[in-house]
Amino acid sequence: MSKLMRVNLSTLTVTTQDLPAEYAEMGGRWLTSTIVAREVDPTCHPLGPNNKVVFAPGIVTGTTAPCSGRISVGGKSPLTMGIKEANAGTPFSQKLARLGIRALVVEGEVTDRSKRYVLEIDKDGGRLVEASDLAGKHMEETFAEFGKRYPGHAWCGVSAAGEAGLPLAGVCFSDAEKRPSRYAGRGGLGAVMGRKGLKGIVVDDSGGPGVAVKDPDRLKEGSRKLADALGRHDVTKPGGALNSFGTAVLINILNEAGGLPTRNFSSGVFEGAQKISGEAIAEAVAERGGKGMVGHRCHDGCVIQCSNVYPRPDGEEHVSCVEYESDWALGANLGVDDLDDIAEMVRLCNDYGLDTIEAGVTLGVAMEAGLADFGDGKRAITLLQEIGRLTTLGRILGNGAAFTGRAFGVTRVPAVKGQGMPAYEPRAVKGIGATYMTSPMGADHTAGYTIASEILGVGGKTDPLATEGKVELSRNFQTTTAWIDASGFCLFTAFALIDIPSGFEGALEACNGVLGTRWTMDDVTRIGSEILKTEAEFNRKAGLSAADDRPPEFMRLEKLPPHGHVYDLSDDELDEVLNF
Repeated sequence: MSKLMRVNLSTLTVTTQDLPAEYAEMGGRWLTSTIVAREVDPTCHPLGPNNKVVFAPGIVTGTTAPCSGRISVGGKSPLTMGIKEANAGTPFSQKLARLGIRALVVEGEVTDRSKRYVLEIDKDGGRLVEASDLAGKHMEETFAEFGKRYPGHAWCGVSAAGEAGLPLAGVCFSDAEKRPSRYAGRGGLGAVMGRKGLKGIVVDDSGGPGVAVKDPDRLKEGSRKLADALGRHDVTKPGGALNSFGTAVLINILNEAGGLPTRNFSSGVFEGAQKISGEAIAEAVAERGGKGMVGHRCHDGCVIQCSNVYPRPDGEEHVSCVEYESDWALGANLGVDDLDDIAEMVRLCNDYGLDTIEAGVTLGVAMEAGLADFGDGKRAITLLQEIGRLTTLGRILGNGAAFTGRAFGVTRVPAVKGQGMPAYEPRAVKGIGATYMTSPMGADHTAGYTIASEILGVGGKTDPLATEGKVELSRNFQTTTAWIDASGFCLFTAFALIDIPSGFEGALEACNGVLGTRWTMDDVTRIGSEILKTEAEFNRKAGLSAADDRPPEFMRLEKLPPHGHVYDLSDDELDEVLNF
């Protein structure tokens, strides 16, 4: 029987109950957003005792299905002030699922703010253990200590920034080699967890019951179909684009399309793109040798393996991983073209527990304000260290791009609902702009990745500069993505799901095998729409409105080089995206 575990930091109690029947088919984002919408007051302070953090593995997470090690983390965001789901790939999710835990709800807060706790979970249940000696420690030191105390476990935790309630803070998960490198980063949910007094969660699935599978043969056949599709698609196959060059293969592609945001979204072209591209990363790994690698996995069962381990010049490991969003945010967005400086900034973000996207967008706004010159990677590193030390300036920056813009009087702030935009310029790629503006999550490319169509031609090429059809394109991608986030499959499976019909059949069959359902494509739309409606309604009750589904004013006014476009989907068009 699947379980729901509740952890109350106010009473220091852990209880486990059978998963309510109404949640029986839910997983991942479907489950986190549903629980948050039902149990969290939308008007509550996100860092107060009435907010909750919900962890939910996907439907197929913990099974033999390929690329299925995803976990959703949900709550009310201190960055957007609306509902939030952040997603990570990690062995933590697989171990939690194999213990039969479909949802973990963290509520309340420790009354003595000097104390910190670790939640231990194993086959016998959960227990809170005081770990106040870890208070104020960053992730490298925290995970090293977890390794000594819990060598057979998978871990997640928050750093000092999360304990301090900074909205830049994410929830850090261990990767396959137990590095502090896999993040449910967006929206500040690490701050919510940290302010509750929960320093970390450790999971040991030894002797656990495993994932309850209603139809093992259907799961096996669905997994086979999906694995076959992933192995044939040019983007996801072994030796394909993602496996050979990682997600940073997109640097050159977006730069050539004029859609790579540069120097705080003042241009769509970066002259240093080639120096920080996925190809350049692969070349550095090959030249430096040692412990560097491309084709790295974030968890067992990942067949795409789009991650990397970036080495120092002497071949020793510098950081895992330099992926596209981080590479862009701390590179082109800052005018920085030195991969070693970018790698160090990624390492600092990993250690300090920070979302690399929001960190990079925030530093771009800080550079716009004159705190550093664009292109000065060393000064950018120093600004990140201010956050790590929790100085006054560090706390300003740690509150994110929108707050930093207000603090320093900057008008070019690329954010929606208070969350910084990711690595695609909406004036050059209009569909992803519609997703940024209208997603209940705030500016979030993973909420509806129209880049697949507009830039990569997956499912048929659409003109990125055109406005026609972008309402429907964003709506369809957001709906399908919500279902993928519920399933537990990696979002990158979508390339094969869209282009190879048997791939989507396989993903559906795998879910049906676990649940004993008979879902079809109609159910994908039904479930995705339900998730989005639930999230949008929470945001409405929290005080967000259609006025929050708009681009920042400068994008309506400033023409973006090289194409000379402004963001020109109308307000009426944006209002139609999620008008189901």
